[in-house]
Amino acid sequence: MNYYRPPLSDIRFLLETFDYDGVVGKIPAYSDFDLETCMGLLEAYAQFCVSELLPLNEKGDQQGVKYDPETHDVKVPDGFIEAYKAYCMNGFASLPHPAEFGGMGAPLVLSTLAQEIISACNKSFSMCPGLTAGLIEALHAHASKEINDKYLAKLVSGEWAGTMCLTEPQCGTDLGLLTTKAEAFGDHWKLTGTKTWITFGEHGMTDNIIHFVLARLPDAPSGIKGISTFIVPKILDDGSRNPIFCGGTDHKMGIHASPTCVMNLEDCEGWLVGEPHKGMRSMFTMMNAARLQVGSEGVSLGEAAYQNALEFAKDRRQSRSLNPELRDENHAADNILVHPDVRRMLLNVKSTTEGVRALIAWIGINYDVMHNSEDAEAKEKASDLVALLTPIIKSYGSEQGFANISEAMQAMGGAGYTADWPVEQYMRDERIAMIYEGTNHIQALDLVGRKLPMKGGQLMRVFAGEVTSLIRECSGDEALAPYVAALKTESKRLNETTMTMGAAAMHDNEIIGAVANNYLNQFALVTLAYAWLRQLKAVQSRPEDDTLRRAKMQTGRFFFELVLPEAEMYAKKVAVGKGPMTEIDVDLL
Repeated sequence: MNYYRPPLSDIRFLLETFDYDGVVGKIPAYSDFDLETCMGLLEAYAQFCVSELLPLNEKGDQQGVKYDPETHDVKVPDGFIEAYKAYCMNGFASLPHPAEFGGMGAPLVLSTLAQEIISACNKSFSMCPGLTAGLIEALHAHASKEINDKYLAKLVSGEWAGTMCLTEPQCGTDLGLLTTKAEAFGDHWKLTGTKTWITFGEHGMTDNIIHFVLARLPDAPSGIKGISTFIVPKILDDGSRNPIFCGGTDHKMGIHASPTCVMNLEDCEGWLVGEPHKGMRSMFTMMNAARLQVGSEGVSLGEAAYQNALEFAKDRRQSRSLNPELRDENHAADNILVHPDVRRMLLNVKSTTEGVRALIAWIGINYDVMHNSEDAEAKEKASDLVALLTPIIKSYGSEQGFANISEAMQAMGGAGYTADWPVEQYMRDERIAMIYEGTNHIQALDLVGRKLPMKGGQLMRVFAGEVTSLIRECSGDEALAPYVAALKTESKRLNETTMTMGAAAMHDNEIIGAVANNYLNQFALVTLAYAWLRQLKAVQSRPEDDTLRRAKMQTGRFFFELVLPEAEMYAKKVAVGKGPMTEIDVDLL
């Protein structure tokens, strides 16, 4: 059984809270996408996902994919091909992509919020159009006009699909170790090598698959400075098979319906994207879009798990309430919603899920400003916020999403651990999110080692300015006073942690590697406090919607009083430094 309902009302509230019409409405490229239009598109999208993709989720998990070693083909679960064709026919594959190539040209924040819905309904399925979207963005930003004219229209329509071929058997995060080689051959290149963990590397859902491949030219310098990017189509212009073949599929903990492939390149034909040895630029364009989606996956499956746990809790009776006034004398036991600890678990999931969703909506809007605003100052500010908070969204979103699914399972007791409910599948499917698109520790290193010092610390100052402005806007509102004070305290503590950590790192680089994860989590909780105060401020101006106001106020209160205090704990962990991790005898591990 599955009780998932897309959280459209909360999504609308967030778009209103972060002034979607006021911010995105000033961008000429989005003149056709006011809030009402966006919500209409999301409602149609949600209806399709629930009716067509959700029923395939459990079936796909049970059936999995099948690899044929003789033909190198991969068969996806029953119904996936038909569902994918319907997805494309409805225009959903083209939602955020450029109109010049047949796309709708919708704002990225719309497609990002839509990503939550499709992932909640069928995470395995969602990864195929998700990767294609990343490839489209990378090609549009970095490829030649000739390549874009040739490939983008069919990628945008969904007729063709895309992949990201980065990792190899000997290199995952450290892409500087990759050995796939590319040699000049007429007007193109011949690539040889092996790529691993390639999502939807082979699947049969589309007529062609366009692989985005990292490789080295013969004269490439060592390390990441010698990486170039290429597009390698499965099927060439003359209809012949390019020799890039699936060598097998991985047997995984979750996402069973998503083929994870080993791809062998044997003198296959490829075309250079961008400049030689500058491939990391286009790779990061694709990767950063994917990281926002990964954070959204934590929200999606955390939300789905919460909804199922709540429905279970409404029906399940177990033990007596410790409060005599809440006891139901007509039954031998009380509904478990009377128990404070069940409420604690549900509110923990709800408050963090809604907090990260708000953060994603805000950064999604800034992503659109960064790419399409005609205001140079607004573009730079938005770019700074996107750069700073993307690693936080990816890391905290995926980590908290997994923890939330576990919490929902705990609230359901033994029932949550069984396949009678979808929560155990959500847990298996979400676990990979902390690993792919750059492990969460890589996100923490990126935040501390790259984003904090960038532009002389400007990114952090921009975020701090947003926090200060919000605190000033909320001052004087008695209903918000305790939350304003909490945000002020924790933002000040974050600044102190940042300064102390930075000073220590100047004398010892290893400190960063030791404390970065704890620092990211401290930072994440402060960003969620900002996002929650924005929401609480918004509901104060909507007295006509008493249900929404009460729901947000009680959930926000839980976050500020029982979740945000964890930020102090992480600050204390950062202050410890590297000693407990480095001053050890490795032989005793």
